[in-house]
Amino acid sequence: MRRVLDLFYGSLMAGAALAMVAALACVVLGIADRQFALGLRGLDAYAGYAVAAALFLAMPGTLQRGEHIRVTLLLQRLPVAWRGALEWWALAAGGLLSGGLAFYACRLVWVSHQTGDVSQGSDATRLWIPQLAMALGCVGLAVALLDAALSRAQGRPFFEQRGGEAASVE
Repeated sequence: MRRVLDLFYGSLMAGAALAMVAALACVVLGIADRQFALGLRGLDAYAGYAVAAALFLAMPGTLQRGEHIRVTLLLQRLPVAWRGALEWWALAAGGLLSGGLAFYACRLVWVSHQTGDVSQGSDATRLWIPQLAMALGCVGLAVALLDAALSRAQGRPFFEQRGGEAASVE
């Protein structure tokens, strides 16, 4: 199961990288369009969709790598018993919030698909397509937080090891 989850997080990170390349391509094409009047429309919207996709798709892998911004100053100063309780609270709160976000993101994709919702810009993109990356990233984050909680409950580190030592779930 560990390999499946690692593959899932890695695949989402690869998707985020591709989305960043797509955003760059859209920006470069937009610049070329302004200079040479190529008649390309909707590139600003596609660049925005790609940046949003990169942000959401990268969330689970970033959590696994321990690179989310975390406040450790408080945790370092707390007694060990309080630190553990606060870590559990953070995992529970994050898991519940990300689970709710994942549910409503998936619901948004479904409703947009069912109603045929399109963007208001000149691109007229069916909105469920860019929303799908957001929903996938939210589901991935919820899975990653559940994975982190299960790892903590089993006494295993969740974050990737760096320099021979694993960080604890904070």
